[in-house]
Amino acid sequence: MQEFLKDYLTIHGYWVLFLWTFLEGEAGLILAGFLAFEGYFTVPGVIMTAFAGAFCGDQFYFYLGRLKGKYLLRHFHAFAKKLNKGLKLIEKYGNLVAFSSRYTYGFRIVLPIILGMTPFSSWKFLFLNLASAFSWSILFTLAGYLFGKSASLFVGDDIKRYEHLLFAILAGVIALIWMWHFYRAWKLRSPARSRLRRFQEYKNHCSPEKLSD
Repeated sequence: MQEFLKDYLTIHGYWVLFLWTFLEGEAGLILAGFLAFEGYFTVPGVIMTAFAGAFCGDQFYFYLGRLKGKYLLRHFHAFAKKLNKGLKLIEKYGNLVAFSSRYTYGFRIVLPIILGMTPFSSWKFLFLNLASAFSWSILFTLAGYLFGKSASLFVGDDIKRYEHLLFAILAGVIALIWMWHFYRAWKLRSPARSRLRRFQEYKNHCSPEKLSD
């Protein structure tokens, strides 16, 4: 099983990691960092692949906003709802938003699109994105690698025997963090849901049919 996994990751793993970091966040990168510690990847290979995926992804989102921003506003309600928040962040923090957008939960994809819709310089975004993607890829690759390194202090040299368990623990921790973020976002939207429910109840109570009764 281990040989099959190693052969599969050697052939396909870096492409999967590139696509993951192009489309998504740091969870896959942390797992890849742990697999680098296990010997399935190399640390420089993971860092450079994640850097390429993250950089290309944000460049794509930036130009998507520049070329198709109005279309997205008309057809995607969730994006339109985040537009005002994103513009306030850009107005308040400026260049820092372009650098830190990939570290911002819930706005990783949205902020580059919004930046593309503003007069923000494409060259400035290019250089800030280079720096951000490089620092991000190093940070989260090392997070996964150091998890494996720390685990080896407890289980000793026989870490291969426990790698499936350690991988499951790491994936579980990441899943719990995701669940906490989703729960927090759900709680933050609770007042809006309450207002909508009260409005619907009031609307139903004041409907023409009931008034005619």
